[in-house]
Amino acid sequence: MTHRGSRVLHVGSLSRVEGEGALRLRVHDGAVTEARLEIYEPPRFFEAFLRGRSHTEPPDITARVCGICPVAYQMSACAAIEDACGVTVDPAIGRLRRLLYCGEWIESQALHIYLLHAPDFLGRASAIELARTDRAAVERGLRLKKAGNSLMELLGGRAIHPVNVRLGGFHRAPARDELRPVEEELRRALDDAWDTVRWVAGFGFPDARTDADLLALAAADTYAIESGTPTVLRADGGTESFPVRDFPARVRETHVPHSTALHSRLDGRLHLTGSLARFAIGGRRLSPVAREAAVEAGLGDPHEGAVCRNPYRSILVRAVEVVYAVDEALRIISGYEPPAHPYTEVPPVAGVGHGATEAPRGLLYHRYALDADGIVTDARLVPPTAQNQGAIEDDLRRLAQRAIDERDPDDAELTALCERAIRNHDPCISCSTHFLDLTVVRTSSPAPGGGRA
Repeated sequence: MTHRGSRVLHVGSLSRVEGEGALRLRVHDGAVTEARLEIYEPPRFFEAFLRGRSHTEPPDITARVCGICPVAYQMSACAAIEDACGVTVDPAIGRLRRLLYCGEWIESQALHIYLLHAPDFLGRASAIELARTDRAAVERGLRLKKAGNSLMELLGGRAIHPVNVRLGGFHRAPARDELRPVEEELRRALDDAWDTVRWVAGFGFPDARTDADLLALAAADTYAIESGTPTVLRADGGTESFPVRDFPARVRETHVPHSTALHSRLDGRLHLTGSLARFAIGGRRLSPVAREAAVEAGLGDPHEGAVCRNPYRSILVRAVEVVYAVDEALRIISGYEPPAHPYTEVPPVAGVGHGATEAPRGLLYHRYALDADGIVTDARLVPPTAQNQGAIEDDLRRLAQRAIDERDPDDAELTALCERAIRNHDPCISCSTHFLDLTVVRTSSPAPGGGRA
C-alpha cells in the first residue's frame, strides 16, 4: 500500500519457519530505523503447568513443548532435576541418552537443511517445488530424517514426544540385537550425510557476519550434546566459561512490547546460540570423520581454530553436524552393552537444580526448585530461539541496510532477503510450523519546497 511517500508491505504467509510471528521493517530516508521480529502467539504457560507437579513428571510434560526436538526438553529436564536431587546416572545410561539425542539431531537438522533452508539457495519456493527439479536430493533428505526417527522410535518409544524416557534413565533399555537394524540404516545414512555436505558446499553464500557473542556448551573430550559447560566466545575473540547454575545471572530475560516471547541478553550483550556457536566453541572436539567433512565443506579445520560467523553458511555447519551425529551414533552402538538397570533411582530432595543441553537450535536451559516431597515449586525454561531473537533482529537490520545502500531493492527483493535472514537461524518460534507475516514501512522526509523526497 502506498500513501504520500510512505509504503507498507504486508506478506501474510512466509513458510518454512516453525511458529507464528510477524516482522516489521521500517525504512526512513533510506535508513532502516526499526527491525522487529514480532511473536504474537499466545504464551504457552509450560512453566506454570510444571508448578505443583511431582519431580518425576517434567520429562514427560516438557516433551510436549516441541514436536521437533522433544528429546532436548526431556534431557534438559532430567539434567536439572537430577542435579537438584544430587543424583548422577550410570555412565551406560548416559551413553544411551546421547544415542537418543543423536537421533534427534539427525532428523531435525536434516529437516531444516532439506525442507526449510536449501530452497532459499536454489531459487525454489518450497521443498515440493525443489522435488520437481531435484527429486533425488529431497529423497536423500527424507531418508536421513527417517534414520533419525528410527533411532528415536527404538529408544524413545516413538519419534514425537518419546514415552520411554524417565527421570534417571529409561523405562526400558533395548537389547543389543534390537539395535542392529538401526545400525544398518545409520551406515547407509552416513553416505547420505556425506552427500549432503558435498551438496550444500556447492551453494552460493552471500557475504554476511554476525557480531553477536556466541554461546554453547563445551565438553572436555567430546562435542557437546547432552551435557557440558556453558562457554562464551566473544565477538573480539575472548573466551569464558561459567557453571550451568550461573546461567540465570548471566543470561537475563526481559519482556519487549512487540513480542509474547522473552528476549535474552548475555551479560547485557546480544548473543547467538546454535550450530555456528557450537562449531566455533567445540569444533576441536568433532570426530575425525566430521572434521574431514568440515574441511570438505569449506569451513576450514576446526582443530586449527576455524570459526564461521556467516549466518548463511550455517547450513554447512548443520550438514557437518549430521555427519557427526550419524558417526557418533554408530560409535555408541558398536560398543553398546545394556545397562544393568535401565534407570537410576532419583529420590526427592528439597533443592534447586540446573540443566542445559544442546538442542539442534542451540543451548536449552532448565531450572527447577523442589520441596522435600519432590513437588516442583518453581520452573524456568529458556529455549534457544528466545536467546537468538535479538541477534536475529540485528542481522535483519544490518542485512536490509546493506541491501538498501548497495542497490535499493524493491519490496519483493527486500522481503525475500528478510525471509532468508530469518531462516538462516532456523527459529522455532513456538515449536509448531505456521506462517510469518512481514510488514515493511517506508517513509521519507518532505522535499525542499514541498512535496515528498
